[in-house]
Amino acid sequence: MISRREAALRLDIPIEMAERHGLPARLSEAEVEAIDAAPPAWLAQSRSNRTGAKPVWVQLVCSVCGFTEAARPKKWWPAFTYLSCDWHAPEELPPVASGTTRTEYDGIGNRFVGVVDD
Repeated sequence: MISRREAALRLDIPIEMAERHGLPARLSEAEVEAIDAAPPAWLAQSRSNRTGAKPVWVQLVCSVCGFTEAARPKKWWPAFTYLSCDWHAPEELPPVASGTTRTEYDGIGNRFVGVVDD
């Protein structure tokens, strides 16, 4: 059995949409595969409306330890140079190249700090 969140990830839809259309809190692998193979009208409509400009889910990967987390991207997120778990020290990332400045963004996903080198 998988959670509704994992099913939403696999179907590439927001969790809110999964809830709104009655996906149960727990589904079997077979149920998710059946929904993906023969999508209901609401899922087919959602997929046809997608422009591809903004992904529904992104995979966040720590540049230091490789920890991963799936998250819904926010409009304000810039293109990160590095992502780091919030418990890593800034010195664990590659050094800032000369002539560039480093900006950190807290609150990326559940435990990440986003780093942009400009």
